[in-house]
Amino acid sequence: MSPLKRLAYFFGLPILLIVLWWALSFGSTNFFVPKPVELAQTLWTTWVGDRFFDDVLPSLGRLAIGLFFAIGLGIVLGLLIGSTRWLRNLLEPLLEFFRAIPPPVLVPLLMLLIGVNDGMKVAVIISGAIWPVLLNTVEGVRAVDSVLNDSCRSYGIRGFARIRYFVLPAVTPQIMAGVRQSLSIGLILMVISEMFASSSGLGFTIVQFQRNFAIPEMWSGIVVLGLIGLGLALIFQFVERRVLHWYHGLKEITHDS
Repeated sequence: MSPLKRLAYFFGLPILLIVLWWALSFGSTNFFVPKPVELAQTLWTTWVGDRFFDDVLPSLGRLAIGLFFAIGLGIVLGLLIGSTRWLRNLLEPLLEFFRAIPPPVLVPLLMLLIGVNDGMKVAVIISGAIWPVLLNTVEGVRAVDSVLNDSCRSYGIRGFARIRYFVLPAVTPQIMAGVRQSLSIGLILMVISEMFASSSGLGFTIVQFQRNFAIPEMWSGIVVLGLIGLGLALIFQFVERRVLHWYHGLKEITHDS
């Protein structure tokens, strides 16, 4: 696909939605739905300045730390549990139990155990974002080709070498699928964690705007969250194309044949 066509696909629908929004809100006096130009002006005046450093950057820092530990722990624990049958059978009911608990309900408990601080907010992100990576890694290890697995044993490839050169490359597509899900979950939990007993951050600021009936400012905060989500998606696509270049190349060859 040509670069011009990619740009058309990327910006086409957003531009169409903005035009539709402008047409539907033209002449409207609805206090709760700002016009596109008004929202753009509010977005600039609200978030470009001190609030960017006081609210946006701290939120992004907590999100980055939470995702880093969630992805890292998910991969390590997933490889360990998936590679050990008795451990997988032992922990599977427990994993299903904790996975079924919605992470937002853990916020009061984490506030009691950790306190109202950045550590609590990071722990909330980890508590929800770890599961897609962990479970996808476990299932990926279980789905490894048994013939190739036996071949590794026959050639004496064991321990860390087996994980590094055989298991990890085989499960990387499943891991990346889990990472994609964990990014959106982490962003949601970042906002939720900042709505409880917080004095800064995007979630806190958006709630304050809503309580003070600062409707355009509230909408601008939602737009900032959307832009962060878009940025995470673009970064993920960039990393995925390089980590799984062999996988995408194989799919293209298979599709062409």
